[in-house]
Amino acid sequence: MTEQHTAVKKAVILLSGGLDSATVVALAKADGFTCYTMSFDYGQRHRSELEAAARVARDLGAVEHKVIGLNLDGIGGSALTDSSIDVPETPGEGIPVTYVPARNTVFLSLALGWAEVLEARDIFIGVNAVDYSGYPDCRPEFVESFERMANLATKAGVEGRGFRIQAPLQNLSKADIVKAGTRLGVDYSLTVSCYQADGEGRACGKCDSCRLRAEGFKAAGIADPTRYF
Repeated sequence: MTEQHTAVKKAVILLSGGLDSATVVALAKADGFTCYTMSFDYGQRHRSELEAAARVARDLGAVEHKVIGLNLDGIGGSALTDSSIDVPETPGEGIPVTYVPARNTVFLSLALGWAEVLEARDIFIGVNAVDYSGYPDCRPEFVESFERMANLATKAGVEGRGFRIQAPLQNLSKADIVKAGTRLGVDYSLTVSCYQADGEGRACGKCDSCRLRAEGFKAAGIADPTRYF
């Protein structure tokens, strides 16, 4: 058997602990990838998502789950990292205050570094351009641009062993995401999506993320296991 046939297909997957990223892990696993998951302790107010990410990684059989510490709360500018900015409970116009400046750019950059060390060619991110909340770093143009940059900025890319940034949820509705994950056996009771979840991972039921999640389960016709405070 040749080396090509025996090679392990590795992927680094950004795992926040929410519904979307959990589904991405399941999709990558179903596609034959050996999964390495990465989360970030970046000063977010919804810290219970880190516990959720660890649960999901264990449940879906990640080979390794890495948590990287960052100080994005030192920059501020977002309701998710600055406690003086309220999390909105009604949809607004334009880019919402829950946007964290440069977050996906930073996260993907660190995932790229780990992927190069692991000799993984694929990096997965759960961004979505259909039911998304107006974040500029969730758009297809951003994902495509980052992939080009990744292959210019790395030793592996320059040597012809390029990277792919995979965003399999990009064009799916939240209901489609829920259906896909359910088919693959994702236990959504392990996940936390709320922007201001409490210490036990219970959701507020009022923020944008809670609203999109609830609407997704309802449209999919699947029982929502979210716990509320």
